[in-house]
Amino acid sequence: MDDTLHYLIMANQMLVQKALLEQLKDTGLTIGQPKILDYLKDHDGSNQKEIAKACFLEAGSLTTILNKMEEKGLIERRILNGNRRSFHIFMTEEGKKKQQLVSQAFAKIEEKALSGVSAEEFQQFLAVYGKIYANLQGERNE
Repeated sequence: MDDTLHYLIMANQMLVQKALLEQLKDTGLTIGQPKILDYLKDHDGSNQKEIAKACFLEAGSLTTILNKMEEKGLIERRILNGNRRSFHIFMTEEGKKKQQLVSQAFAKIEEKALSGVSAEEFQQFLAVYGKIYANLQGERNE
């Protein structure tokens, strides 16, 4: 195992993705869909631009994922306030059921990942990881 920051970030992301897809294999959800449902849990009715930014997806990729989610009955697109140029995305009842499965899967993965990690260590990790995120976003210039 390589112990560089970039390797550990990449490896952990892939392990989480693999575990998530394994736990959700019988749900019919595919790559990209769980994170959108996870985002919509707290931001139902967001427009596509907001979802793309929050989920780190290109507009074209998001459109493809949303089309498949709409075909499966997980989401619906609505025009709000008569603005025909901007669709807002809402979870359907089926989407909400799948989102609950996503939340349960994330909880199991986090429980496993944090096994043997104290609450204090976890808070320190979040603080440092938050700084790394801010640095990469360009928010911190110290």
